[in-house]
Amino acid sequence: MVKEYIYRIIKKWWQACSIFFKIMIPISILIKILNETNLMPIIGNIFEPLMYPLGLPGEMSLVWVTAMLSNIYGGLLALSSVYANNPLTIAQITTLTTLILFSHTFLIEIPICKKAGVKVLPTFIIRFVGGYIYAILINLIYTITNTNQTIVDLPIISQPNQTLVEWGISEVQKYFSICLIVMSLIITLDVLERIRVISLINKALYPIIKFFGISEKVMPLTLIGMTLGLAYGGGLIIAESKEKDISKKDIFLSLALLSLFHSIIEDSLLMIGVGADWVGVFVIRFIYTIILMLLIKKLVALIPMKYLVD
Repeated sequence: MVKEYIYRIIKKWWQACSIFFKIMIPISILIKILNETNLMPIIGNIFEPLMYPLGLPGEMSLVWVTAMLSNIYGGLLALSSVYANNPLTIAQITTLTTLILFSHTFLIEIPICKKAGVKVLPTFIIRFVGGYIYAILINLIYTITNTNQTIVDLPIISQPNQTLVEWGISEVQKYFSICLIVMSLIITLDVLERIRVISLINKALYPIIKFFGISEKVMPLTLIGMTLGLAYGGGLIIAESKEKDISKKDIFLSLALLSLFHSIIEDSLLMIGVGADWVGVFVIRFIYTIILMLLIKKLVALIPMKYLVD
């Protein structure tokens, strides 16, 4: 029994981790090449016209693109590099950071959703278009109410110049940390299922999750994604779907929710820490997510699943 249990846990762990590494390693190399060859600013210029409806300087397109192609921290590092000549108000930095919260780490997280069975286009539309519409709305709210117009004194975010060897070591350390986190999540989830804690959590949260059309089967994994991040939630959904009969609708709705509202503690606090308004970052974004999920739920009932999932 012990051997079977260990084998099952390791198998599920490897299924989740292999997904991460197959996506993360080549993408990390690509991002390194883009940064080293200074191609990132060229890509950022393409998105510059999209900044003006948001009340943001065109230079902030580089911040957005960097976050989309790398991660939130990469976006904030880009922000630090252009901020001296383009200071932002609290309203502007809230608009920019919420845009990043919706649209970041695309090259890793969208392929993970694809591996879970959700097509690329609907995932991209939910995150890119959904995030952009939210940024327009939050900018309008601050403009109409004339609130949060104080210039932010942004703390300097520095990044040490790494050699290729140092970069490689840091990447290996990152992957090792991911392995440990995934293993702890799988074991914790298994223990919680055995002692019926998951069942109790499901009963408590079932009315809320059911409101979005998501079943109990993916509820614990959805909660993990909401607190720790889409990559972890999506990776575990992939592993879990190989053992359990999870419907395509549940997978789509769960990942749609995670695409809009994930890593809500760490990422939200990070944005608030650089000067964003907590109401815009968390409260209004949460209300917007509820409204958008209700709309997505209705659309899922009308659109054939073959256009949404593989």
